[in-house]
Amino acid sequence: MKGKLRNTLLVPALFLALFACAGGAPQAADKVLQMATTTSTDNTGLLDYLAPMFKEATGIELRWVAVGTGKALELGKNCDVDVLLVHSPAAEEKYVAEGYGVERTRIMYNDFVIIGPKDDPAGIRGMNASAALKTLAMEKIPFVSRGDSSGTHKKELSLWKAAGIPVEDKADWYIQTGQGMLATINVAAERRGYTLTDRGTYIKYEHTLKGDPPLVILAEGDRNLFNQYSALIVNPQRCPQVKADLAKAFIDWLTSPATQKAIADYKMLGKSLFTPNAER
Repeated sequence: MKGKLRNTLLVPALFLALFACAGGAPQAADKVLQMATTTSTDNTGLLDYLAPMFKEATGIELRWVAVGTGKALELGKNCDVDVLLVHSPAAEEKYVAEGYGVERTRIMYNDFVIIGPKDDPAGIRGMNASAALKTLAMEKIPFVSRGDSSGTHKKELSLWKAAGIPVEDKADWYIQTGQGMLATINVAAERRGYTLTDRGTYIKYEHTLKGDPPLVILAEGDRNLFNQYSALIVNPQRCPQVKADLAKAFIDWLTSPATQKAIADYKMLGKSLFTPNAER
């Protein structure tokens, strides 16, 4: 079985059952680290790239479920995983303050971008995020939201708020998919609409379409579009079964110079998907 579970709608009971079935003998399960992470680290192929390196270096098998950050934090609260790799700093800080996680550690970053059709019917090319969103809302141009409490969705909502625009959930032009980033991008392409995505997932999308996708980057570069990824250990005092030692080994490995270089070297179309910025 591969080291990941792709269904983003897993309920905790099913999540645990699948891991139990895949765990094999108890001795083998002792060296299995269970992680909840964002869809962007999975969709981009980064974890498929890093997991074999981690196992070779430590003997620990990494298994993960890719969900939105909100769902990942919920899985941690429910003691269903050992470690998290997520990208919603405010939610993470609240999570730690409430005692659910420990040792929040910066790992890497990229940025968010607003993408849309090549001919840019809304005319937002080169605008900052606030101006772009105001234009889309004023012109009622289709905007496709993940609508799933993911880190990207939380960022999108904060951008609407910063632009002074109340989001109308039932507005015809505002479409919520409840799905991951790649699926949401595909819906935006079908509707000739716009969406917010992390740059890494966009590069993966661009790569899949051989460098000629129907949606292109139109707004980028804002300070508000910075996208930090951090790792957290699920608090073993709340969840005694958590393999905190394996989680700590994983974070130590992620922040090591060799792994940070491996993250920097992970590219598609000659473009970096993530930039390492670990704190040690």
